[in-house]
Amino acid sequence: MVVEDIGQKLLEAHLIDENALQKAALQQKTAGGTVTSNLVKIGALTEEALLDFLSKLYNCPSIDLKNFEPDPALTRLIPGDVATKFMALPVSKSGRKLVVAMVNPSNIFAIDDIKFITGYEVEPNVAAEAGVKKALDRAYDSAGTMADVMKNMEEDLAVVEEDEVAEAQASGLDQMNEAPIVKLVNSLIADAVRKGASDIHIEPYEKTMRVRFRIDGALQEMMAPPYKFKAAITSRLKIMADLDIAERRVPQDGRIKIKVLNRTIDLRVNSLPTIFGEKIVMRILDKTNLNIDLEKLGFEPKAMKDFIGAISNPYGMVLVTGPTGSGKTTSLYSALSRVNTPEVNVMTAEDPVEYNLDGINQVLVNDGVGLSFSAALKAFLRQDPNIIMVGEIRDIDTAGIATKAALTGHLVLSTLHTNDSPSAIGRLIDMGIEPFLVASSVNLILAQRLVRRVCAVCRRPTKITDEILDELQMDKSLLEGANIVEGEGCVECNNTGYRGRAGIYEVLNISPAIRDLILQRGSSIDLKRLAVKEGMLTLRRDAIMKLRRGVTSVEEVLKESAADKL
Repeated sequence: MVVEDIGQKLLEAHLIDENALQKAALQQKTAGGTVTSNLVKIGALTEEALLDFLSKLYNCPSIDLKNFEPDPALTRLIPGDVATKFMALPVSKSGRKLVVAMVNPSNIFAIDDIKFITGYEVEPNVAAEAGVKKALDRAYDSAGTMADVMKNMEEDLAVVEEDEVAEAQASGLDQMNEAPIVKLVNSLIADAVRKGASDIHIEPYEKTMRVRFRIDGALQEMMAPPYKFKAAITSRLKIMADLDIAERRVPQDGRIKIKVLNRTIDLRVNSLPTIFGEKIVMRILDKTNLNIDLEKLGFEPKAMKDFIGAISNPYGMVLVTGPTGSGKTTSLYSALSRVNTPEVNVMTAEDPVEYNLDGINQVLVNDGVGLSFSAALKAFLRQDPNIIMVGEIRDIDTAGIATKAALTGHLVLSTLHTNDSPSAIGRLIDMGIEPFLVASSVNLILAQRLVRRVCAVCRRPTKITDEILDELQMDKSLLEGANIVEGEGCVECNNTGYRGRAGIYEVLNISPAIRDLILQRGSSIDLKRLAVKEGMLTLRRDAIMKLRRGVTSVEEVLKESAADKL
């Protein structure tokens, strides 16, 4: 049975509905994977319910690999490429019988091949795709663990002085092609992907180096490679990113496409000269982590209704605001995937294009050749668009064209850098857009931040003191029925107490009363007061609702949201 056909079987068994199946199919087009794995990802089905269903469907036992640690003695029986091809992992052995966890235990060709390779009788057990993938990553990580690589570095690589390294760089990079350096860099990237990091920071100092990963928005120190390998590591990464290794005086940008842990990862690489060498930061763009289901982003009911209403309009402007790394791109992609149908022409101008979306015309902005946001926008208007997404409104030209496009029958989505929703109105007016144009064109402004989720494994109840209540500006009555928790720290969350992130949102719907206030050049605080009166949840109030439900902690609420000054 083809894994994708299971979606239809789940529908027939009334475990999911048609809407969930369509969402999973859309997620599959964008981020890959199977329909079943995407059904679990969007929350339409729990992994336990899926396993129970698959066990009955295939008439074989099920196995949960969530916390399974592969046995090297068993994984050696099946080569990594074969295990990946068939999505099969040996889990136990008894006499001549080998128990193998499989995504599709009805694949008799896979079972016959494994039987022939291992010489054992194969007993297939069904397992969830996500669990098998993670277990295969751990079992067949070709790069090896960071600890193993670091342990052998000193022995395998000869000590090279700084001037010798410089000579090696200039004369063909023999030093950089040494296996231990290649192994170290590959292992570093694999470790970051495995831990779910969004960025890798490689930083040189006077006599030391350090490597940090940004996980769930917070930087964590991971390792300190020997200082003498600084030039070798930097040059290896610059070669991979196709950068000029001889140029060490100016910043450079590049990209690396690499297969890591059985999946293709894009890395956006930037090198920056510092006084002690080049700092390299790599942004990890992993499609499998992209969640573009609006329902799963964490909007409160009224905010969700307002946002969907605004993006469903045939014209007007929807703005998303927030600092770098606050999830603006994910919100915009989620909105685009919601309105992307064969009947509409969707065009985007992005810098950079982070993820490729099926059925959407995406343009990479390049200021060096004159393709700026405003130039792209002008070109879009001659391409018969229905929906336009502009990566960022930075100047009066882009703002002016976007506003005119919104007023002439196009839906325009874009981002601005402001602290909250009402400030975006003032920002547009400061840029030079007349208040009557802002009032007529803007439908909705969304401000957002990301808070870390308390780890589900080590969470524990905690109490809030009166001092914290005052700091949160939270009424004591809100504590009734609240589930206030904190993370203790465990292996699953790398002893941080947090795992994953959730969005907090401030959705300013431009009502007739707010339009009137914009025309009167009302201040941001006046706009905020009126919006709150009309039911808008501020960032702080939305964060407190997530705190009450046990999604996040007091620490995160205070860190990511400012007190309301109304």
